Amino acid sequence: MNKIKIFKRLYKDYTKKFLNKIILSAFFSILVAGSTSSIAWLLDPAIEKIFIEKDQSLILVIPLLIILAFSLKGISLYFAKLIMINVGEEVKKKLQVDMLGSLIKADTQYIDKKHSGKLISNLTYDVGHITNLLSVAILNLFKDSLTLIGLIIVMFTQNWKLSLVSIIMIPLASIASRTLGKRMGKVVNEAAEKSAFLTTYLVELFKNHRLIKIFQNEIFESNRAENHLHQLMQKSKKIATVLIRMSPMMEVLTGIMIAILIFYSGKLIMDGEIEVNNFFSFLAAMMLAYQPVRSLSTLNIVINQGFAAASRILPIVDTKNLIKNSENAKEIKVSDSKITFENICFKYESSEKNILENINLEFEGGKMTALVGHSGSGKSTILNLIPRIYEAHSGNIKIDDQSIYDSTLESLRKNISMVSQETTLFDDTIKNNIKYANADASDEEVIEAAKLSNSHEFIERLPNQYNTLIGEDGLRLSGGEKQRLSIARAMIKKSSIILLDEATSSLDSETEAKIQEALSTLTKNKTTIVIAHRLSTILNSNNIYLIDSGRVIDFGKHQDLLSKSSLYKNFYEKQIQK
Repeated sequence: MNKIKIFKRLYKDYTKKFLNKIILSAFFSILVAGSTSSIAWLLDPAIEKIFIEKDQSLILVIPLLIILAFSLKGISLYFAKLIMINVGEEVKKKLQVDMLGSLIKADTQYIDKKHSGKLISNLTYDVGHITNLLSVAILNLFKDSLTLIGLIIVMFTQNWKLSLVSIIMIPLASIASRTLGKRMGKVVNEAAEKSAFLTTYLVELFKNHRLIKIFQNEIFESNRAENHLHQLMQKSKKIATVLIRMSPMMEVLTGIMIAILIFYSGKLIMDGEIEVNNFFSFLAAMMLAYQPVRSLSTLNIVINQGFAAASRILPIVDTKNLIKNSENAKEIKVSDSKITFENICFKYESSEKNILENINLEFEGGKMTALVGHSGSGKSTILNLIPRIYEAHSGNIKIDDQSIYDSTLESLRKNISMVSQETTLFDDTIKNNIKYANADASDEEVIEAAKLSNSHEFIERLPNQYNTLIGEDGLRLSGGEKQRLSIARAMIKKSSIILLDEATSSLDSETEAKIQEALSTLTKNKTTIVIAHRLSTILNSNNIYLIDSGRVIDFGKHQDLLSKSSLYKNFYEKQIQK
């Protein structure tokens, strides 16, 4: 996406709605320009009437007019900046809302390919540069351009020869700015990359804090953190260095111009072509023009920063989901909750080989069906295809003879609950974590779900019971307690289809017994698909599918598989007959 397309997009989606405020800011910028120019212009009559002609009638009037001009400039500048600050923050919020909205709705495979740290960096570091582009850059463009035009007019009214000499500084400054702007674009991209790496590292650091202590890697991580910070510091120093390079350039240019003007104006005064009062008014206008010229010369740098950031942000905002409602999608009607897989094939975007190959399965309504197989055989992928977390590349999945691909995602997922080994909880209260599956649930329903999931007892022992904050990802709870809360959350949704992915693994016998009891309550008369390494948890399943390398190797009840499948028998003997 080139700069013109980026600019049009940013205007259309983010600044167009604030056009009235931008115009108002431009009006105050005109006042700033006019008052600044009048300050320089007033020096002409001040010197001529008061100091040369010694006219007492203007000794109060001109100073008062100068005070008025400075006051008008200050007040107008305040309102111009205030308006654009508000516009900038509104644009920033809109950008962040759009980006987060896109990420929240994004396909799981897209999120899996990105590290959360890099996305956080986009959301903070990059959005800040775009905000500067759409607020600071726009304000400075209006304010400083108009001020410079006004001051140049004053300069030409005093002496056109001196003015022609002095405006040589403007193209010289713009050439220097263009050179620095190109350098700045490269450095900003590098800094953005380092910022993303640092944020990524911090996310990993805090998430694995206990692991660091167990393996005594504090010094290693401190050194690694210092290295990340050092690299970011180096890039930040480069940015700051490039930015301040304009100052010596402008100072040198200004010094040269003043020296030339004093020399040339001296000759003009001697020749009677210009009066002293005209020269001082001209000199004041030229000195006042220094700030807008300097600001405009660095504007190119801010613009390059903004465009570079936008080139990273807008593709995220524009992310198109592969998993979405079809054009004629209808609400699915679930009654028996019977699920069938018909010749399903699936592979990940980054993989050339199919993870699942011509899978045909049937999950009887209201019954429990188990999936058994080695890790990586495709069991979890099968589960994720049902609520369309992943999308099959070919084949069809039906619920009660209705294709899930012809059904709306909302109605499909409304009928499905999932409990997995990797329990996900929010840093919120226990009550809100349970209610996450059903925001309209009453407190009584929350307590009932907690009781049925064998959670109520341990919740009652907590300091604030159901209003206890559980920390990031349930940090203050044990693995079994977190698992029971996830079961309570699934219960309160009251779905007709339950997906269990290793829901009882890595738990002690007592905790497992409690969770098994909770799961029995959750899955009663529900279509349940369960993945379990512990075959003891699925012995009573209505049907068991044996999955290996993405294919269905065998199926049947427990006793049937024991007699006809050596692979299943091997699983069983290793776990049960130890």
